[in-house]
This record gives sequence, C-alpha cells and structure tokens, in this order.
Amino acid sequence: MSLPEDPSLVDAPISAEPVLEVTGLRKAFGTMTAVDGLGFRVSRGECFGLLGPNGAGKSTTLKLVLGLLSPDAGEIRLLGEPIPAQAQRARARVGVVPQADALDPDFTVTENLVVYGRYFGLSRAVLEERIPALLEFAGLAAKRTARIDELSGGMKRRLTIARALVNDPEILFLDEPTTGLDPQARHLIWDRLRSLVSRGKTIVLTTHFMEEAERLCTRLAVVDHGRLVLEGAPEALIAREIEPHVLEVTGDGLRDWLRHNDPLRWCTRHEHVGETLFAYCTDPSAMLAALSDLKSLRVVQRRATLEDVFLKLTGRDLRD
Repeated sequence: MSLPEDPSLVDAPISAEPVLEVTGLRKAFGTMTAVDGLGFRVSRGECFGLLGPNGAGKSTTLKLVLGLLSPDAGEIRLLGEPIPAQAQRARARVGVVPQADALDPDFTVTENLVVYGRYFGLSRAVLEERIPALLEFAGLAAKRTARIDELSGGMKRRLTIARALVNDPEILFLDEPTTGLDPQARHLIWDRLRSLVSRGKTIVLTTHFMEEAERLCTRLAVVDHGRLVLEGAPEALIAREIEPHVLEVTGDGLRDWLRHNDPLRWCTRHEHVGETLFAYCTDPSAMLAALSDLKSLRVVQRRATLEDVFLKLTGRDLRD
C-alpha cells in the first residue's frame, strides 16, 4: 500500500463500473418512514455526496448500505455483494469514518492503527509496511507515539481517516468528516480526501457543509424525508436549479424599502428571512441600481452556490 504521491494514479478516471447500487430502498421504524423508495448508484473512482437536512434519512441509508440494518424493501449491492446477506464479506473491502472518532485513548497513534488492522486479519508484517505511509498521509508521522488525548481535534479526525484506510479499502464511507473542525483542519482533510479520489479510491460522503460537497463531490444526491429529491454534478445542479446571481440585502431600512418596492421587478425569485432579503437574479444590474442610493442598506452580491440549491429544495426551517 503506497499512499504518497504516485504520478501514475493521479487524476485516475472514473469507471462506469458501479461499486454501490441501491434500488427501491425502504426502511420504517414504527410509523416513521426513514427511507422511502431511495435509489442511486456510485461508480468506481468518484466521490459521491449524500446530502440532506437532519432527519432526511442519510444515516439510516448508510447503516442499510453497510448491512448494519435490514431494509423493509429494496435491493443493495455493495462491491457486487448482496446486502445484508453478504455484508460481512463486503465490509472487509470497505473503510468507514463515523461521525464520532471512537479512537482508543489507552493506545498511541500507531497502536490504534495496529489494533484496527488486526480486526481485518492483517499480519504484523503487512501493518509494519502500511502504517508509515498512513501516518505520512495523515500528517501524523511526528505523532506516532503520542496518546490520543495529546492530539487536537483535527489530528484525531485525520487519524480516524487513516485508520479507515488500514485495510486498503475499495470504497470509503465518511459520515460528516469535518464537523466541529476549524477551517485549517477542514481544508487539510479536504486536501487528503481529494488525493484519495485522484488515486482512484471511491468515496461516499455525507455532510452538512455545502462548500465541502461542492469542493469534493463528483456527483451528489439530495435526500429529504427519505426520498431522492435531486441528483447530479454540483456545478450542473447549480446551473440548472438556481439563478446565477444572489443579492443579500440587510439594514435598518429594509422593511420600509420592501413596503414600497416589489423585488420581483428586478429579480426572478426572492426570500425575506429574518433581517435579510435574498434576491435571486439572472442579471443583478437593475436591482443593484435600484438599491445604490440607499445608504441604510448593505448589499452583498455573490454567485449562486450549492447551499442556495439545497435551501431551495429543502427549505430554511430548522430540523431537529
């Protein structure tokens, strides 16, 4: 296993071969339907995002795909294996990064990798060969003998990702991999994940960070109430589903301005949320001109993002 840069594997092409196929998946808990007819497929060598608000069914879907829950209906094939019938055999070829790091505090960084590798039946000789490359990949070579409580949050997260790679998996599942991390740690992990995809690894990612999905995902699916809402490449979804320009208008005079002006004169869609007006425009120049003389208002112009698409599809209401 060689994780340092291998020029022959950089920018490895995506294969048409599916490594994960989900069809008509359903799962209910009593009267609550968590997954409702969900279907998607993931090709070898891509980073596939599974996005949705809290309670949308993402975590349940991951548990079903990994064989940790049995579906009420539908079919799952992971690496060609039927799930849950052959879940154990499939999981031997899979890496999983859960939301919580769950590292053993009694062991050092290296010992955590060794113990986890033994779960997969890897010999000490194989582990001695793999672990230096994993530590280098995670930026933890200097921390090989450190205890877990000596690591920062970002270091722990990088170690959890390295641990998930110890069996050289064909597909890596990451459940909200950068939640709670500072921007520096988040960007470093993004860089590490991009390098895995460039080497031909397949990643399935759940995240609440739309910037993360936009930066990392080759394709993504938006799920809400257990159903597939939208699927496609991030840049294609932004171009198709949302106006290209967004104006964010705030200030003490906003409510008074709205009483005398209809934003639809200048934009195709708008939302007034709290103290902010979000105006979605094909061409923002006319609305910018209408607002230009009002010193009491602050106007921020930006390009539309995946977060705008997500909020349009799933709404702005809080989900608990």
